[in-house]
Order: sequence, then C-alpha cells, then structure tokens
Amino acid sequence: MNTLIVSLLLVTFVGFIIYIFKGGNLMLGFFIMALLWTVIGGISYQKAIVNVFATPVANYGSTIVYIIFGSWFGQVLVESGIAPAISHATGRFGKKRPLITAILVVLVTALIFSSAYGVGSVIAIGVILLPVLLSVGVPRPIALTAFALAIGAPMYINVVLFNQMKAFFPKAIYGGKYLIFGICATLVQLLAVIIFLAIHAHKFDPNKASANLQEVGATDQQVEIPKIPLIAWIIPVVPVAMNIIFKWDAIPSLVVASILAMLLTGKMRGYKKMMSFINDTIQKGIGNIAGLIMFLLILTMFSGAASLNAERFQPIFKVILPHSTLAICILIGIIAPLSLFRGPLQVWGAGAATAAVLSGMHLFPDSFLLPLLYTATLFAVSTDITQSWNVWGLGYMKVQSKELLKYGIPVMWIVSIINEFLVYQFLGR
Repeated sequence: MNTLIVSLLLVTFVGFIIYIFKGGNLMLGFFIMALLWTVIGGISYQKAIVNVFATPVANYGSTIVYIIFGSWFGQVLVESGIAPAISHATGRFGKKRPLITAILVVLVTALIFSSAYGVGSVIAIGVILLPVLLSVGVPRPIALTAFALAIGAPMYINVVLFNQMKAFFPKAIYGGKYLIFGICATLVQLLAVIIFLAIHAHKFDPNKASANLQEVGATDQQVEIPKIPLIAWIIPVVPVAMNIIFKWDAIPSLVVASILAMLLTGKMRGYKKMMSFINDTIQKGIGNIAGLIMFLLILTMFSGAASLNAERFQPIFKVILPHSTLAICILIGIIAPLSLFRGPLQVWGAGAATAAVLSGMHLFPDSFLLPLLYTATLFAVSTDITQSWNVWGLGYMKVQSKELLKYGIPVMWIVSIINEFLVYQFLGR
C-alpha cells in the first residue's frame, strides 16, 4: 500500500514540475499540491486542518516579521539615496579603466544587495549600474550576466532571503558558523564573477558603448543623485556586522541600520519629514512583498503536508541518498543545474517537495540542509530566466534568454560545487 501511495505522490510531483515549466502560477500550484498530498497521503481531516493548513502557517508568522523588516530596510537604502549614491559614484570612476570599473560595479552591487532585496530594488539600482557597464564597452550579455551574478552572491548573507529559506528549515540559525560560511560563499561567487569579467575583457569595446546605451534607452539619463556623506556607504553591511560583532538578532540590527541611514541622510530633520519618509518606505517595502508573503504562507501548507508524508519516502531515500554529508554535498553540487526553471533543487519551485521531505526525514540537521539546498537554489536565483529580476534585466538590456544561460550556467556550476564543499567544511563535519 505504501508503494502505491509513494508512486501517486511522485506522479503528482512530476505533474507539478510540468505545470511549472508551462508557466503555471506557483501559489495556486502549491495550494493544490498541499490538498493532493493530504488526500493521497491519507492524512485525517482533523490532522490536516491543524498540521497542514493552520500550525505551519501560524508558526511561520515570526519569520514573516524578519522579511518585513528586511524589505523595509532595503527600501530605506533606495529612498534615502544611499544605494543610488553609491551606484552613481561608481560610474564616475572613469572609462580609461573598463575592467576595474566593471569589477567595482560588481562589488558595489554585492554591497547593496547584502541587505537590499526585491525586484523593485534591483530595477532602481540596475538602471544606474547597467549603463555604467555599457558606457565602458562591456557587451550587453556579459554586463547583464555579471550584474545578475553579483546580485546573487550576497544572498547567502541577505537576511530577507535567508528567512524565506526557514520555511523549510525552521531550526537553522542566522549567525555563528552559518554566517562564516555565508561570507565565504559570497566571496567565492564574487571572485568567480571577477574572473568571468577578466576572461571576457578582450570583448570590451568602448566604440560600441553609444550604440548599446541607445539600445537600452540610457543615452540621456538625467537622474538627480542626492549628496550622501561617505560614512553612509557602510550602512548596507551594518545589519550583518551587528550580528557578527554583538550577536544581535536581525530585527534590532535592521532597525538600528534604518535609523542610522535616516540620520546620516537628513531624513530625520523635522517630525513631518521623518514620518512622511518612514510611512512612505514602510508602504512601499511591505507592498513590494505582499504577494511574496502570501506565496510563502501557502508554501508552508505544502511543506506541512510533505513533512507528514516524509516517512513514506524513507525507504527510497535510504537507498538512493548518501548518508555521508560530504557525499551529498558533492552530489548536490554536481546536479545543481536541476534548480533551473524551478526544478527539483529550487526550493521556490518543485524543490519545495525535496526540501520538505528531506527536512521531515530528519536524516540531517536543519543547520546543514539549509545551506545545502540554499547553494543550489542560488544557482537559479543568479542566472535562471524565471527569476523576476533576471526577467526584467533581459527586457531592459535587450538580451536573449539563451545568452544569459550560456554565460551564467558555467560560472554558477563551478561556484555551486565549490560552495557545496564549503557547506561540508563549515556545517557538515
């Protein structure tokens, strides 16, 4: 009987993957999957109400708070002028050093998105930094790839995205060994992007800069950038620094960083001005993630159903899954491209089932499983054409999807293998 049930669960899983590939709505898909896995798994009515559709959602509420504060801080960075000022200053470095300028753009992008998050923030920064890359002669496909990979690099330490991962691995902690791993993994990806730019530096052609800028409609940019004191440039890394130095939780760290950002940029000069800025950034910050929050809450319902069915998969996983942490790290690194197109290693896609089942089986601790699957997921976040900001970038830069995949996949595959080894070194031994 168990074999039949597992077979039916796997059939629905395959159907879900096909549904995703055809562009189906993820929120609706996960809700239907929660219902199907509840019925097929023979979960009783009362147990389903409590352990699938109520408790997992309620328990995730505290994590939503972290995401809200993180999104607000990201909006503060943009609206206060800190992120645009850092981006604009990078563009003034000079056209005589195209490779150095391109590397600076990558580093600045990573600095900003160590705390900022969301397609709105990406667009606000992208319309400044992408033309900088084009102005020094970087071809459009290479510029977009470097920018996308630079956004993905600091997501290892981005508190907003980390807390989204906690929907699957609630016992994982942002701090300690994980944060050391996250910083090292970020540096690995940044180094890979820099090497990528150096390899393709011979393709940089300043003579084509005007044509490329005209192609994306960035020839006559007249963006007014506010003057920001240099000390404000450190604000994006304040939340991470507070955690490392003082062991602070993310919420007070984000609040302190937001207050410092407003103080240093003059947004707290006068009660009315301060409240207007706070209200505006809160509305935009929360508005930007309203759909995301609902999606994550529905996702926890499916995660609850998958966890209750996890024991049914144990015989199969015990046979096919390596019990050595090193072996499973190597395996996930090698098959990391399966995260593309919302595949079985992308936790915000079909990989939600993989994550929920692995977590529910308790073969490995959450502290290990989160970075294990996070690394594969960030493969997709960095170069997948279904990622929202990558979709925007393709349209803005007039780049074909295959070009982003062609340049991005080889880099991210190598990065994933290296970072999976780091998962083992820091959290799997």
